[in-house]
Amino acid sequence: MNHNAIYALYPQVVFISDAGAFDAAGNLVVVDLTAVSAWVDPNAYKKQRAAEYPSIVDQLDTLYHGGYDVWREAIQAVKDKYPKGQP
Repeated sequence: MNHNAIYALYPQVVFISDAGAFDAAGNLVVVDLTAVSAWVDPNAYKKQRAAEYPSIVDQLDTLYHGGYDVWREAIQAVKDKYPKGQP
């Protein structure tokens, strides 16, 4: 079960367990599993970019040896691959 999707789609949910999703009063919240499965994290690009950016050491090395334009092209390639707001 995608907890992030449930919390995003059902803001009243404060707790999720094997028994289901519950609100602050302990009431069971009915969750549409189709909607949960279809949900796409709007911040996924941040994790994807972070995983693909060169390390800071490598970025500094690129700046030193290749200059700003070479460094910027490398960073921009990752940003283009994982644009903001795209799944």
